[in-house]
Amino acid sequence: MLNTVAMAAGLSWASGLRLYAVLFFAGLLGRFEYIQLPTDLLVLQHPLVLAASGCMFAIEFLVDKVPALDSLWDSIHTFIRIPAGALLAAWTLGSHDPAIMLAAGILGGTLSAGSHFTKTGSRAMINLSPEPLSNVATSLGEDALVAGGLFAAFVHPAVFLALLVVFMLFAVWLLRKFWRRLRQPRVADQAP
Repeated sequence: MLNTVAMAAGLSWASGLRLYAVLFFAGLLGRFEYIQLPTDLLVLQHPLVLAASGCMFAIEFLVDKVPALDSLWDSIHTFIRIPAGALLAAWTLGSHDPAIMLAAGILGGTLSAGSHFTKTGSRAMINLSPEPLSNVATSLGEDALVAGGLFAAFVHPAVFLALLVVFMLFAVWLLRKFWRRLRQPRVADQAP
């Protein structure tokens, strides 16, 4: 059960950062039998799904390196990543009791939202930088974070779940910081 819970949490958390990479690599790893996907996720191994998710992964990989496109992409994907993360978590536990499946969907959507809003908020700040190097470096760091997180979720589930708690605490701290910064009056808005 620990492996299944870690897989559900890992897929939903990572989908908030890189949905198409998650779909593509989970399907590819399942297809080549490096991981055993739950029955309801076997569709990720289908060649059409692999082709579609691989194509979208390539587009997202490139778009994510361009600041203006990245911000637009993240805004649009707020409505895609979060429901997808909820579905991935629910389908991972689809062979269990429907109440467990629904609870997994609710928690998976929350994990996906947390990682998505943390990514989107931090990238919005980084994208304001006039030099492109920080944006590209951050994007590559996110790619590595997703790959490492999924590896840990599949191979070392207890380690992943412990690190996920740390990440979510960091996300809460960071989101509160963003919120405070947004609520602060700007110097230009203040009366002289």
